[in-house]
Amino acid sequence: MTTFIPEPHLLRSPRGRDWPVLPGAAPVPEPAAPPRRVDVAIVGAGLAGLAVTSALWHLGVHDVALLDATGRTAGRFFDRVDMLRQHVLRSPYEHHPGVEGYRDCELLDFARLHWARLTRVERREIRMAQAGHRSVVPVDVFEAYCRHVAAIHHADERLWPAVVRAVRPDEDGVVLRADGFELTARFAILCLGEERRAAPESWWSGRRPAGVGYWDEPVPDAAESLVVLGAGLSSAHLIMNGLAAGRRVHWVLRAEAERFQCADVNSSFFRAEGRHRFDGVPWPDRLTLMRRERRASVMFEFRPLLARAEADGRLVVHRGRPVSAVTAKPHGPVRTELADGTWVEGDHLVLALGTTVSTGAALLPDGLAGPRDGWPDLDERTLAYRNASRVFTVGAAAGMVLGPAARNIDGHRVATARVAATVAARLAGEPPVPADEKARSLV
Repeated sequence: MTTFIPEPHLLRSPRGRDWPVLPGAAPVPEPAAPPRRVDVAIVGAGLAGLAVTSALWHLGVHDVALLDATGRTAGRFFDRVDMLRQHVLRSPYEHHPGVEGYRDCELLDFARLHWARLTRVERREIRMAQAGHRSVVPVDVFEAYCRHVAAIHHADERLWPAVVRAVRPDEDGVVLRADGFELTARFAILCLGEERRAAPESWWSGRRPAGVGYWDEPVPDAAESLVVLGAGLSSAHLIMNGLAAGRRVHWVLRAEAERFQCADVNSSFFRAEGRHRFDGVPWPDRLTLMRRERRASVMFEFRPLLARAEADGRLVVHRGRPVSAVTAKPHGPVRTELADGTWVEGDHLVLALGTTVSTGAALLPDGLAGPRDGWPDLDERTLAYRNASRVFTVGAAAGMVLGPAARNIDGHRVATARVAATVAARLAGEPPVPADEKARSLV
């Protein structure tokens, strides 16, 4: 069997190019005060929130309030990407926050429309995508496309900066409480994404030691040596950024070896037959499958770069070494103690321990999210909370219904088609249309 190993130069797409504004698009006005009452409130304007807003627009649901802490569509997503200095996405061109079943301008179409702005390598990737091969998407292209999707579906016009503190459903609607205002909606859709996984409390007592940060926080310029803990793509970016800055870098892995793969989950789960592997499967079997498929991995493009740095002595890799404790003295190095009794020192320790799913439990009243093993209790047909039928979720929280693909951009579209069709039907006073039947009617 032949294994495709992409060249590292795919990682070096330019960032910050000037992209033209959609023809005819008017500047987005300064947002007025949030509305007091809407048909649908969407919490989170990330990629999932953008997909939901766009799908509802196509279904004629325009009385929507999109609430997001950053006040920007996909703001947190791109803030995190730029913190890691990531220039290409792991997702291929067919994964985009467009609308399932409608022939909007899709991501590949958008890239081809801006052919003159692309590099030679980026153009080759488009040809690869057109031929059905794996390809990577530049972050620059993807961000411009997200702005395009937001503009043509008027998402930015319905977006308000807000930190939602509580979601309180009742028989007639849902009350959302944010800093400074309260909003009532007939339905609410939570697009909360994932939060960084915290280090175990046993690693240190009390507050996090000085000199220890997480993957979505800046690395101090003064740090001359860096210790990176974690096995995923964020770790790879942190290591390469540290090496590029001339730092000495240690990489601590709990596993015995690095895991490289193209996508963050097996591509079979992006197809309908992959999602059907969850239908009717007992809960323990779903848990086993999710734990296996959500393991951390690094894009193949990094393999030669990391191997070369290790061979040159610029990178020291500690494989099969779980961490037991972290200590630091004021103005001194951070000491990471490993389970085998050895230790690693560096000026700064970065924790890239992965993410945890936002189940909605922090916003809903106690018990309504019905969390089980870290996953919310959802109606598998509509993705509504079983204990709160007016509240839905799209994104990683739907993982135990849709499988590993739920956390991916393509999985957002699948979940969106199901949720948007249900909400639109209920607003119109119609019985909900099964998601598969609705998807067939849209093609």
